[in-house]
Order: sequence, then structure tokens, then C-alpha cells
Amino acid sequence: MVGRNDPCPCGSGKKYKKCCESNEAISIKDVQSEELERILQTFYDEYPERKDMQEFAELVKHWSDNLKEYLEHEMIEAIALDEFFFHQKPEIWASYLEKQQKKVLRPSTLKALEQWNSPRVFVGEVVEVEEQYLTAKNILTNEIIQLRRESEKPVPVGMHLFCFILEDGTFKENHYLAVSSLIFFPTDHKNVFDNFVKRFETQNELTAQEFLKENGTTFWSLLGENGYEGGEYTHFEAGVLQVAMDFLEKNNRTYKELIEIVEDYLFEQQPKARKEVAIAAGAIRFGQENGLFEPLEITVKEIAESFSVSTSSLNKYYNDLNVYYEGTKSSK
Repeated sequence: MVGRNDPCPCGSGKKYKKCCESNEAISIKDVQSEELERILQTFYDEYPERKDMQEFAELVKHWSDNLKEYLEHEMIEAIALDEFFFHQKPEIWASYLEKQQKKVLRPSTLKALEQWNSPRVFVGEVVEVEEQYLTAKNILTNEIIQLRRESEKPVPVGMHLFCFILEDGTFKENHYLAVSSLIFFPTDHKNVFDNFVKRFETQNELTAQEFLKENGTTFWSLLGENGYEGGEYTHFEAGVLQVAMDFLEKNNRTYKELIEIVEDYLFEQQPKARKEVAIAAGAIRFGQENGLFEPLEITVKEIAESFSVSTSSLNKYYNDLNVYYEGTKSSK
């Protein structure tokens, strides 16, 4: 075993503690993180077991009866699955965790699992976004947590989210990961969350966790009544994307690469335009001039006319997209 003050085995001439020890520590953390992710994934691969399927089917039917006019069946089933595991039948998770603790050899992983006894539902608002974590505030208790980001997809401040959470294994205070689905809601549903908070504050019998457990279908029904259909985009953002895609389909051009960039731009920058077509027109010029689809024989003026917008409006969002795109490239 290499001592911290011994010469580093890599041959750099530095002491081990000043050279590769930190890399090894990072590697150990990565291994632990992968092990925890595997334990979570295995749970969802193996459960519910056959003996639990009847009860689970009954719960899905109950949720579907309340939500089928708003959400796709697959999403209802996914939401109901976590409700089943962590609210209706928590003994399933407890039994699985006990089995895993007997198998795990790595002390740090075992210590992390000891914190995993009680997954809890979290409904919050994003207040800050960093590279690896986002800061979220619980809408009912104002608790502030650091929630591990699941991807590099931009997340705008002010967006609301829903998930069940567990400690993330770093042993840092208030650092969590999402157990399964981390669901973000478009910003045009903010009033639903405000009203849900008012419902909670007008009663004194239930804690925040008890209230969320008892009002699960109510929460999702309120969102559905407000137009939520399971997507992460506002109606305006979805309109921008649809108009741009329709234009490119009409002109027999592929649009996947362009739309991915525009999606992130809309999601992260939250541009305030009066008309969807203004951003869509700017996006077409941006895609054309950045080689994101096969070039069209069309001028900027003709693009503007195709979308019935002024060239100045088109150019505003073309320039915004260019600035955004250059910023994302420089940050990689």
C-alpha cells in the first residue's frame, strides 16, 4: 500500500498525497455512486413481485380513474409505482434494503444504505442550478435541498419538480438524489403549486409528508385541470417547436439537431416573445446559417414572410440563439 508521503507510483516525482491520491478518491466515489445506482435500478427491475401485482393493479386503477383524462397511462403507472412502494407498501422497500445490506461489502456503501430507510416525496421549486446539483425549496415546508442533476439538460430557475428522494451517498447535509422519476413542470402551472400550498396551510392536522400522501391524486388532478399533459414544455414553447418542425417538414429537411438546440434554449433562457412564430423564424435562420440542416434557397426576408413576422423580430431571436449556442459550446 502506498503511503501518503511516499513517492507517487505514476513517476511524477511528487508525493502521493500531492499527486494521484485525489484521483483515487474520485475513483472510489465513482464506484460507490455506481453501486448505489445499481442497487436502485435492481429494485425497479425485480419489484413488484408476483404476489404484489394484484394490489398494485388496484392502485393503478384508482389513480387512472382520477387522472386518465389528463395523463397517458404509462405516466400514471409510473407515478403510482412509487406511491405503491413508498406510501402504500413501504415494507417492500424495507425488505429489499435489508437484503442488500447483507450483500454489500464496501463500508461506505453500507453506510449510505443505512440512510435509505425512508424515501420521501418532495415537491419543490428550483432556486439555483449548478453543474452537478440544483438547489430546490420544498413548497410546503421551505426546506432547502441540493438535488443531484440527472442530466446536462438545462433547468430554469423557477421551475417546479416532483420526485421521491434519498440521501445521495456523499454524506453532505441536505444532499439528495431522485429515487426514480424526476418530473419537471412547465412554468405556466405555477398557480397550481401556489393553490396547493394554500390548501396545506388551511389545515393543521397533517404534516407535509402526510398531506402529500393523502392528496396525491388531488395534486395531479389540479395540474391536469390546468392543462398539464405530462410534458416539460409550456404551451408557448411547444408551439414554437411545432411551428419550426412543420416548416422544415414542409421543405423536406431533417430537424433533429436544430430542435434539440432550440429546446434547450427555450427551456433554459425562457425568452419572452409575443408570438411563437417570431422565435420559430429566428430558429430557421439560425439553423440555416449554422449548417444544422441542408440549406434552403431562401433569403432572410423570405423566411420572415413565411412566418408573417418582421425581419427585426426574426433577427432578434436569431441573434439570441447564436449567443446561447456559442455559450454552450464554450462551456463544454
